Amino acid sequence: MKTPDQPEEKPIDLTQQPKASHTEELVDHYWGSMAHVTSLIKASELKAGLILSFYGILLNFIYQGTGTLLMQLQGDTILYILIACWVVCTAVSVFFCVRCFIPKIEGKFSPNVFFFGDVIRKFGDVKSFSKTFYEVSLDEHRLFQQLGEQIYIISKIAAWKFKNVQRAIWFLAFGLLLLFVSAAYYGVSMFM
Repeated sequence: MKTPDQPEEKPIDLTQQPKASHTEELVDHYWGSMAHVTSLIKASELKAGLILSFYGILLNFIYQGTGTLLMQLQGDTILYILIACWVVCTAVSVFFCVRCFIPKIEGKFSPNVFFFGDVIRKFGDVKSFSKTFYEVSLDEHRLFQQLGEQIYIISKIAAWKFKNVQRAIWFLAFGLLLLFVSAAYYGVSMFM
């Protein structure tokens, strides 16, 4: 409910050109948004790398203790099933981590002067691209349209990468739970 002291809200007119002093701030805002989303992509890849490093350390410890363990496990079907489930969880988690590192290119959008793939394929030679880039830079509406589209596309890629990291973490957690249950089962069965 609006009080008498509040001014009436006006809808935003996206076709209106910004004032010259405000244009520079908008350009900085768009580039800052693009840099932020790009840093999110780097963060997702860093997390995937940390998970893979953790698996490297864990698998090294397991490999070192496998020799004596295999001699004592002959015929224990439950333990074999638990270990097989852990191996599957680990493999799936590693798959999602590796998938996060795969470069993802969204090519089904209109040509964009800020996308490296379009720069070399859709704007002709270097002189044609330079001319188009200059024209887009002069036309504020086209400039902000192209920057906005690029932010959307990079955000879509970041969301895909974080979804893979999230899946990798869930399988890591479930795998660690299985590993803990396997170790507990092995400890209990050794005393029986």
